Amino acid sequence: MSEHNSPQHMRRLIRVARGAERPDLVLVNCRLLNVFTGTIEEGNVAIAAGHIAGVSPDYAGPDTIDCQGLLVTPGLIDAHVHIESSLCTPRHFSQIVAARGVTTVMADPHEIANVSGIDGIRYMHTCSQGLDLDVKLMAPSCVPASHLETSGADLDAEDLQDLHAAGLVWGLAEMMNYPGVIFEDPKCLSILQAFGDTRVDGHAPHLGGLELNAYLTTGIGSDHECTNPVEAAEKLAKGMYILIREGTITRDLDALLPLVTDRTMRRFCFCTDDRIPADLLTEGSVDYLIRRARAHGMALEDAFCMATLNPAEWFGLSDRGAIAPGRRADLVVWDEANDLSPVWVLSAGRVVLQPGTERDPRPIPAVVMPTSVAQSLHGQWETVNFDVAASGSQATVRVIGSIENQIVTEHRQCSLPVLNGRVQTNPTADILKIAVIERHGHNGSMTTAFISGFGLQRGALAGSIAHDHHNLVVIGADDASMHTAVRAVANMGGGIAICHGDAVLAQMPLPVAGLMSEAPLLEVHAQYRTLQQASTDLGGRLHDPLMSLSFMGLEVVPSLKITDQGLVDVDAFDFVSVVV
Repeated sequence: MSEHNSPQHMRRLIRVARGAERPDLVLVNCRLLNVFTGTIEEGNVAIAAGHIAGVSPDYAGPDTIDCQGLLVTPGLIDAHVHIESSLCTPRHFSQIVAARGVTTVMADPHEIANVSGIDGIRYMHTCSQGLDLDVKLMAPSCVPASHLETSGADLDAEDLQDLHAAGLVWGLAEMMNYPGVIFEDPKCLSILQAFGDTRVDGHAPHLGGLELNAYLTTGIGSDHECTNPVEAAEKLAKGMYILIREGTITRDLDALLPLVTDRTMRRFCFCTDDRIPADLLTEGSVDYLIRRARAHGMALEDAFCMATLNPAEWFGLSDRGAIAPGRRADLVVWDEANDLSPVWVLSAGRVVLQPGTERDPRPIPAVVMPTSVAQSLHGQWETVNFDVAASGSQATVRVIGSIENQIVTEHRQCSLPVLNGRVQTNPTADILKIAVIERHGHNGSMTTAFISGFGLQRGALAGSIAHDHHNLVVIGADDASMHTAVRAVANMGGGIAICHGDAVLAQMPLPVAGLMSEAPLLEVHAQYRTLQQASTDLGGRLHDPLMSLSFMGLEVVPSLKITDQGLVDVDAFDFVSVVV
């Protein structure tokens, strides 16, 4: 029995609620958002033992926060996020997003799971304890994402059930191998059956019709991959919660907001999925989606409901998401006149943000990294070969067409020159090489293909972040720069590097599974900006080329992707040749 479910805790809340004992803290002079009725009410909020004892103008206590008529809402809930994409460990991620009013995140640790397996998930769970942010881990459903890649681990239903039995995970995270579900892959079905009594998130871009019907028969209940209103409307009509996503390169809010009406609003939630430090610091987290929705004319009450009560109900978190007796005292006081910015933030009754002071985060003991997390790059980096063989003087090749602010790609073809039996890049026409090299020490496999949309005129980008297998990925205008970038990443034990010829122009070490830094988010942000500028100096033109690079290997998102095993036609869910 947890402390919050103990008889002593229950009795104290009852006594404070009925006025027999004084609260630990009272918020007074509040304009309270009632997400149940969609109204704003006046009153005081009594807090005891981290929970709300009641809402009434009659509550008073020795310790008070005078809200001075400002708006008070429940703490925000991010319905789907990968903490690893912040490039920071949970501790430093928490410090930033909690100050933005986010008090709960539904986190899918499948990035680190694909590198370090169960060790990685347990590490993330340990790192998430005692924070100002309540991190609810969801079990990664697809490790690996499919049979078309080589990951660092292979988790089956028994592995994931053990995590659930140990209380480490809340439900099942995005079931991204939707072809596996539709065509009755035994592993996919056994995992879904193991989590049949929990919440199961979906991931099914562009899926519709009979195939969507088949996907939904398994109990999957949400989707965050909708990029257009037609797709989202069908999924909504078939009973799914739609998680509107506004990540760093996956920005779907503008396209999907027209679907949110008085009749449909209760089936939408907000999520950030993948956000880099710069966007967390300058735009924010879920608070940014609320401001964007308000700018589109959405009622304030509806926007906050989609960030609080809706995700709480979808995930079965009946202890939060509203300002009501018995709920966690996750509360945010907002300054509506100052771009809807948080003034006070309380997480389980503890003040984590207050005016005029920079609150020190609670001390968190250091977490020892397992060997599989600390030593995650294994390969013969000096022997990699980026040649693509072809005969004649010209070759028609398949090209991954990257799209600004999307992780879906286009399946293109173009003609490239062949020199000494090797297909050449054409940076002037924005045709570069891309390679994925297995880094988990399993087979040393690699694939080289071609990509457009990045704009590099010279040099190369490389990183140990490549969703979801997280093998080493590199894009370059020439082989020499690509070799330099690969060696730089390997020498750091994981990270990101920008190179030109033999020179390393910028780099950032990511020692935690090759995915995260142990530095504070502000330091990571500064390093990342240096990388972005180095890419721009080489001709790169994407908003975030480094994040875009990391998604070119995600073979469960259409249309043409690359893994260490080969070039993947995602629509056919099979390998295709690079040279046509």
